[in-house]
Amino acid sequence: MILSMKKRISLPQFKPQQLLKKLISRRFRKREIFLLFIILFIAGVVYFLKDLPLPTKLSSPNNPQSTLIYDRNGKLLYNIYDKKNQTFIPLSTIPKYMQEATIAIEDKNFYQHGAIDLRGITRAFISIVFHQRVQGGSTLTQQLVKNSLLSQEQTITRKIKEIILAFATEFIYSKNQILEMYLNQSPYGGPAYGVEAASETYFGKHAKDLDLAESALLAGLPQSPTAYSPFGSRPELAKQRQIEVLKAMLDQKYITQYQEQKAENEVLDYKRISNNIEAPHFVLYVKDLLIAKYGEKTVEEGGLKVVTTLDDNIQKMAQTDVAKEVNALPAYYHVTNGAALVTDPATGEILAMVGSKDYFDTKIDGNVNITTSLRQPGSSIKPINYALGLINGYSASTAFIDQAICFPNQGGKDYCPVNYDSKWHGLTQMRYALGNSFNIPAVKMLKVNGVDAMVATASAMGITTFTHPQEYGLSLTLGGAEVKMVDMATAFGVFANSGYRIDLRPILKITDKNGRILESYTPPISPIFGKKVLPEGVAYIISSILSDNGARLLEFGDNSSLKIPGQTVSVKTGTTNDFRDNWTIGYTPSFLVAAWVGNDDNTPMSGLASGITGAAPIWNDIMSTLLKSKPQEPLTRPADIEQIRVCSDTGFIARDGSTCPTRLEYFIKGDEKDSGKVETKDVWIDKTTQDLPKKGQTDNLDLKNETVYTDPTGDQYCLTCPHPSPTPTPTPTH
Repeated sequence: MILSMKKRISLPQFKPQQLLKKLISRRFRKREIFLLFIILFIAGVVYFLKDLPLPTKLSSPNNPQSTLIYDRNGKLLYNIYDKKNQTFIPLSTIPKYMQEATIAIEDKNFYQHGAIDLRGITRAFISIVFHQRVQGGSTLTQQLVKNSLLSQEQTITRKIKEIILAFATEFIYSKNQILEMYLNQSPYGGPAYGVEAASETYFGKHAKDLDLAESALLAGLPQSPTAYSPFGSRPELAKQRQIEVLKAMLDQKYITQYQEQKAENEVLDYKRISNNIEAPHFVLYVKDLLIAKYGEKTVEEGGLKVVTTLDDNIQKMAQTDVAKEVNALPAYYHVTNGAALVTDPATGEILAMVGSKDYFDTKIDGNVNITTSLRQPGSSIKPINYALGLINGYSASTAFIDQAICFPNQGGKDYCPVNYDSKWHGLTQMRYALGNSFNIPAVKMLKVNGVDAMVATASAMGITTFTHPQEYGLSLTLGGAEVKMVDMATAFGVFANSGYRIDLRPILKITDKNGRILESYTPPISPIFGKKVLPEGVAYIISSILSDNGARLLEFGDNSSLKIPGQTVSVKTGTTNDFRDNWTIGYTPSFLVAAWVGNDDNTPMSGLASGITGAAPIWNDIMSTLLKSKPQEPLTRPADIEQIRVCSDTGFIARDGSTCPTRLEYFIKGDEKDSGKVETKDVWIDKTTQDLPKKGQTDNLDLKNETVYTDPTGDQYCLTCPHPSPTPTPTPTH
C-alpha cells in the first residue's frame, strides 16, 4: 500500500536531471534579466542622448549676438537684434562685483563642486518625488545648459538631460569659461540676454562700469527676470532681491558690512527698459546700409560693432533746434514738421541727422526720414545752374534782363516765370541775381546752359535723382524736380571743398564679433581728396556770392537769419512755388547744415512761409552753435582768381576810359570777357511806357535813338529808358 501511495506522489517530478534543468533555467533567467537591464540602460541613455545638443554650442561662434551702433565718441545709439539682445564680452571686462554677486546668490560653491551639487540635487529630488514639482538646486553649469541648450519645461526628463550635459560641459570647459558663458547668455529680462545687454538696458552703461549696487540688482534677475524686474508690476521685489544678493555676498565675505549697507542705500539711476534708440532716423539709415552690404542675418545676429560718424552732442542740439523752431512758428503758417542734416564737408562725415521734428509723433508721420526722402528743392538748386554758367564762360558780373518773359513750351502752355517779390529788377548781374534769388535770371541762365548740361553737372556733384533730362524743363532751376537732402549736402559740399566731390559717410569703423575690422574710414587731413567735379575757381565764386550779405540785401535785408556775425558762411534758401517745401542750406569749410520745414503729408504751407522765415532760423540756430567757439574761416582765393573792376549796370569790365560807376568782381583768369552786348542805335519805343515795346507790338510806336543792352539769351533792355514795374502774382522760390 505504501508503494502504491508513493506512485501517486509523482516521484518523476524530482528526478535529478529535471531538477538540474530547473536550476539551469533559473540561472539563465537571471542572466536574461541582467542583459535586459543592460539593454534598457543603454536604450535609456540613447533616449536621453539622441536629441541632446552638443555642449560645444555654448561657445559656438554662431551664437546670435546683437549688432551695436555707436556714435563717434563711443555712445551707444542702438542695438539691433532678432529675438535676443545679446553682446558677448570677456570675463576680464566684467566687474569682480558682478561675478561674485552671481556666484553668491546662484551657486556659492561653484568653484568647489563639479557639474552638480549633490546636496542641491537631493533637495530637488525630494521636491520632485514627494511634492511633484521641480525646484532649484541647480549649479551655474546646469543653469547655463538649461538656458542656452535646453527648453524651459519643468520635467524629470529635461532635468536628466540637464545633468548629463552639465557633466559634459564641465569636462570640456574650465570654471572661468563656464562663468563667462553664464554671464553672457543668461536672461535678464525681456530681450536682454547677458550682462552687457542687461547693463545697457537697465542702466544705460557698459557692464565694465557697473558698481556694487547695480551688480547686485542684475545678479538677482536671472532666477525670475519678470518677477524681479524693477519695471515690473511689483518693483519692490527688485529691491528685496538686491538686498538678498548683497547679504549673500556679505555672508560669503565678498564684501564688508559697510559696503553692503552703502550699496543697499544707493539710489539706482535706471534707464527706462525698452529698446532705446538715439538718433532714430540716423541709426535706421545706417541699419539699411548695413543690411544692403552684409545681409539681414549678419546684422541682426552677427555681433557687429559699428562706430558711426554721428556726434551725439550735435545730434541732440540739432533735434532740439528743429523742434523748437517748428513749434515756435505761428499756426497760420501751417508748418508741422522740420528736418536738418549736419555734415563735415571736408570728409563727408554725417554729424547729425534729424529726419523729422519728432520720430515718435505719428500725427506728422514722424518716422519718415525727410533727409532721405524725395522733396522739391525750390531755389536752393540754383547755385548748381550758375556754377555751370561759370564753367561755360559767363561771370559773376554777367547781367541778365529781369523782366516779364514767357518761354515757349512745346506741346503745352508757355512757361512764364515770375519773381518772389512780384517785381522786375531790370539789368541784374549774376552775383545779385543769385544772392537775392531772383527767378527770371536763373531761368535765363538755364536757357543758355541747357537742361541736359545742368542735369549732368548736378549728377556729377552728387544729385542722384535727376535721371530723365528729357522730362525736365526750364523750371528745373527753380526746383521743378525732386531731390534728397543727403544729395543736396553732397552737392553743396563740392562748393565747400573747392570743387571736389566727397560723398557722405555715416560709418567710421565696423568690426565683427571677434574684433576683426571689416571696414574703416580714416579721412586724410590734407590735401582735399575726392573726385574733382568743378574748377576750383567756380566753387570759389559761388561760395563768394552765397556768403556776400551785400549781394542779398534787396530781398533779405542786412540782419536776416542768413547772417552769422563774425563768420564767413555761404548760404542759400529755397521755397517751392506750391509752398510745400522750404529749405536753407549753408556751409563753411568745417560744417555744412541743411534745414527743411513743411508737412510730411504734402499739404501746402501758408504763403507767409519762406526760406527766410521757416527753415532759416533752424539753420541759423544750428550753424551759430557749431561756429560759436571756432575762429572765422575766410574763403581762400585760388591762384586762378583775380579781382577786376566792372560797370555796376552792365557788368562789363571797366577798361581805361570807362565812365560807368564800378565795383569789384571776381573772374577766373582766362575768362575776363564781357557777356552780352551794348549798342546805341535807333529802336522802336512804346509811346505810353517810353520803353521797348512788347513782343509783337506794332502800333503806338516811335523810333528813337537809345542805348540798348542785349543779354546772353538775346533779350534786350533799354538802358536809357524808364522801366515801370508791374505786379504779377508771386511765385516763391527764395
